[in-house]
Amino acid sequence: MGALHAGHGSLVTRAKSENDLVVVSIFVNPTQFNSSEDLTKYPRSIEKDASFLENLGCDVVFTPEVEEIYTTEYELPEIALGFLDETMEGFHRPGHFRGVVQVVYRLFEIVMPTRAYFGLKDFQQVAVIRFMTEKFGLPVQIIACPTLRETDGLAMSSRNMRLNDAQREESIHISKTLLLAIELSKSNSPTETKKKAIAFFEQGNLELEYLEIVDPITLESLENEWVPNSIACIVAYLGEVRLIDNMELNPA
Repeated sequence: MGALHAGHGSLVTRAKSENDLVVVSIFVNPTQFNSSEDLTKYPRSIEKDASFLENLGCDVVFTPEVEEIYTTEYELPEIALGFLDETMEGFHRPGHFRGVVQVVYRLFEIVMPTRAYFGLKDFQQVAVIRFMTEKFGLPVQIIACPTLRETDGLAMSSRNMRLNDAQREESIHISKTLLLAIELSKSNSPTETKKKAIAFFEQGNLELEYLEIVDPITLESLENEWVPNSIACIVAYLGEVRLIDNMELNPA
């Protein structure tokens, strides 16, 4: 959705290494925002983004208007996301993933890519897009790419631009909590790991929306038993800025 950073750049670089032609779409999608204020404040820097992509060797930058994406004739095929749309982001942002499915399906229709690259920082979003692709039998391979982080551990995000200096310093408490969860998972159950990680998080100045430890495929919460590649997902607020992150847990 624009305001590009090195995390986005890593997707482009990987796509360039694996394909003959790379298209990057920049579109602030109104249908996936629950707050009109959040939509208005979302950072936009199209000229800077275009220059950034040109330097990476991107072949095509697609920057459609809302009317081009959502024509009067366009209608999203019905799809039931089930539990994927009821937990975590789906629960806290009703309708958000319908907006995600709507715009990604439409972009796939227009661009017709062979492969599509998404960052794992939005882990649940990747799960939803994979589900949609399989459900509709779309001829697109979904490539999930690792989260890039600042040197202090904060996950790169366009929303980081909205943090003031004090908030930026406090923001690393998110990644510290996730790193602690990794250590805790080696000798605790998912339930105990979650409980202790939340207790640590609450020592900081951020407002926790949720911290969940889930199955990486079904996104169902884990309680007593670990599964391979379990994921700890967290969302927290710093003032009005909502930050999201996750890390894979590797219990012994």
